[in-house]
Amino acid sequence: MRIESPRPFEGEGQGEGDVCIAKENLSMRAMNQRAECVESPAFVQTSLAGAMSMGLVPGKFGRDAQCGCLNLLLTYGSGCRASCSYCGLAHNRRRDAPDTFIRVKWPTYPLDEILSRLHSGPHPFRRSCVSMLTHARALDDACTVIHQLALETDIPVSGLLSPTVMKQADLARIKDAGADRVGIAVDAVTPELFDKHRAGGVGGPHRWEVFLDSLEHAVGVFGPSMVGVHLIVGLGETEEQMAFFIDRANKMKVLTHLFSFFPEAGSVLEAHPQPSLKQYRHIQLARYLINENITTYDDMRFSPSGEVTDFGVDIEPYIALGMPFMTSGCPGTDGKLACNRPFGNERASEPMRNYPFIPNEEDMAIIRSQLR
Repeated sequence: MRIESPRPFEGEGQGEGDVCIAKENLSMRAMNQRAECVESPAFVQTSLAGAMSMGLVPGKFGRDAQCGCLNLLLTYGSGCRASCSYCGLAHNRRRDAPDTFIRVKWPTYPLDEILSRLHSGPHPFRRSCVSMLTHARALDDACTVIHQLALETDIPVSGLLSPTVMKQADLARIKDAGADRVGIAVDAVTPELFDKHRAGGVGGPHRWEVFLDSLEHAVGVFGPSMVGVHLIVGLGETEEQMAFFIDRANKMKVLTHLFSFFPEAGSVLEAHPQPSLKQYRHIQLARYLINENITTYDDMRFSPSGEVTDFGVDIEPYIALGMPFMTSGCPGTDGKLACNRPFGNERASEPMRNYPFIPNEEDMAIIRSQLR
C-alpha cells in the first residue's frame, strides 16, 4: 500500500497556487511554510538532476550525461538541526540565501508522484538513495520511504544516514526496510576539522566518535564494501590527511565517495575557496588506488606540507583508464557506478571535477594537465 498524500487545506483550490501539489515553480522554502502539509514521509525532495530525469522539470544534461541514481532527501518544516559550516541545509544558513543544497535546487514532490513516474515510463536510474536529515523523525521516515521504494520499484535502494539521531540497533531497521547499502557523511577527515565544521566550532550536534563507530557497526550489518563514507576535499585538510583517512576506511572495508567542496551561498563557508584541481585529482587518484587495493597510505610519500609526492606505484596505467576521475558512489546491480551525480560539484561552464562517465581523450588531456 502506498502512503496517502495529504489533501489540500479546506478552501484551497487545485490550481497553480495549491501548495499541496508539488510543482517545480514552488521554492522549497515556500513549501516548508506549510509544513503540516508538505513533509516526509509523504513528501520528499529530489535533486534537480533526478527531477529532470523524471520529466518533472524541463532541462537537458551537457554532453548527454545520464543521471544513474535517484537521490531523495527527507524534508521538514523545521529543517535540519545541524549547523555544518558548508551545508545548504544548515539551520544557521543565512535566510536570504538561495534554496540550494550541494549547489542545486531540490524541488519537493509527493512520494506517490515519484513512484508513479518510475512506473509510467523509461528512466535512467539504476539505484535510488534516501538521505536523512538530523531530525527526530528522520529514522522512522527514512525507513518508510526506503520500504516504499524497495516494494514498488526494481532498483536497489541505499540509505544516507545521520548517526546523530540513530542507535546502533537502528542500522538493522534500515536494512530490514529494504536498503542493501548505506552511506555515512563524515565529510571532514580529522577530529579537529570535524569539530570546527560540524560540532563545537559551529554549535552543531554531531560527534566524531559517533560517526566513526557508526561506520564500523554499519559494516557489521551490511557487510564489507557495502558501506560508503562521504568525504569533502577542501575543508582545510592536507592531501596526506585525506589519504590517511581513506586508507583507514578501506581497512574497515568502507569505500570512499569523494566530493569537492563548493561554497554554498549563505553558509558559514560561502567565501571559502574550492580546492585546486591538482589537489582534487591527487585525492581522486589516491582514493581509486586505495579502494582498489593497489596501494596504501604506508606505500605513499608526502612533502613536508602534506602533498602527495609518490603514490607508491606506477600511476600511469591507472591514469590512462580514466576511471579514478569519475564520480565515486554506489553501484547498480551490475556492479558499475550508478550514483554518478552529473554536474554536482561544478557549474556546466566550469572544469569538470567528477566525471559522470568515462573521460574521453580530450578529457584525459585536460586531466593530465591538471595533475601537473
